[in-house]
Amino acid sequence: MSKIIDEKIIELVVPPNPKKERLDVYLARHIENATRTKIQKLIKANLVTVNAKFEKANYKMSGGEKISVRIPVSPRPENVEPEEIPLDIVYEDEWLLVINKPAGMVVHPSLGHHSGTLVNALLHYADNLSEVNDEGRPGIVHRIDKDTSGLLLIAKDDWTHSQLAKQFAEHSIKREYWAICWGKPQPSKGEVIGNIARSKKDRKIFTVSKTEGKHAHTFYEAIEEFEFASLLKLRLKTGRTHQIRVHLSHIGHPIFGDPVYGGRRINYGGRTPKMRARVNNLLEIMQRQALHAKMLGFVHPKTGKEVFFDSELPEDFSQLINELRKNSSE
Repeated sequence: MSKIIDEKIIELVVPPNPKKERLDVYLARHIENATRTKIQKLIKANLVTVNAKFEKANYKMSGGEKISVRIPVSPRPENVEPEEIPLDIVYEDEWLLVINKPAGMVVHPSLGHHSGTLVNALLHYADNLSEVNDEGRPGIVHRIDKDTSGLLLIAKDDWTHSQLAKQFAEHSIKREYWAICWGKPQPSKGEVIGNIARSKKDRKIFTVSKTEGKHAHTFYEAIEEFEFASLLKLRLKTGRTHQIRVHLSHIGHPIFGDPVYGGRRINYGGRTPKMRARVNNLLEIMQRQALHAKMLGFVHPKTGKEVFFDSELPEDFSQLINELRKNSSE
């Protein structure tokens, strides 16, 4: 179904580091979806070199080293097994699908995620999926994060895929997200503009940069305000990785529950024992970032008509809103 890829090569130059960090620790922080255990296996298999030499996992780096990592990639999607995983199908016709993805589901296979993905489910469900993508992504037109829930568009043939991808490239696709953020943004309706680039401290995460990265533009509006949080609806003009999460964190209002961008610590409302207890209770409910891709609108490639799809909020999101309302009324 797609081109066979034998390996992926990642090359890194280590910046000056007075702490002399271990090789395996450094690579686990800087290679997306890689754990320290997986990195150690690559090192033992002589798939990692430092300055063109093989080193052990505990090799201490001081800075300036050139690291090359070869990551074997299985032939995909031929080697991706269809799996009978339930799908929440919002819409389906001869050309495309609209899926409501649950939080916790990875969109397509990657290092560390070879099963249980949306692609595994799609291969079992659908007879035809577009073949435009490489690397085990049949039908996938766009993605959302593993722990973000909501609507995704799937193409059943290459022509449909190309037409939908063109709309994404032209930013004509209409996407509305709902999020619960810490605090009350001022103004309550506005926009965030700022390039998004990989963090130089940790390559797995992103940051707003004045000089590097890609242009990103997010519109937000508060729907409801609580004691120390707000329910926002957000619209994307661009579609960068982690865009909403990074932009909201950048303006001081990280998404509630976000473990990467500051959403699992108290940002507003004080740090009293009572407040900590309340927040811990809410974090038990929302064990991920409170972000949901709620609405999706686009021009149907075949009919030429503009179509819109909406989705219900997932249970954890709705429960969090109810608890915030209860806390605010008290």
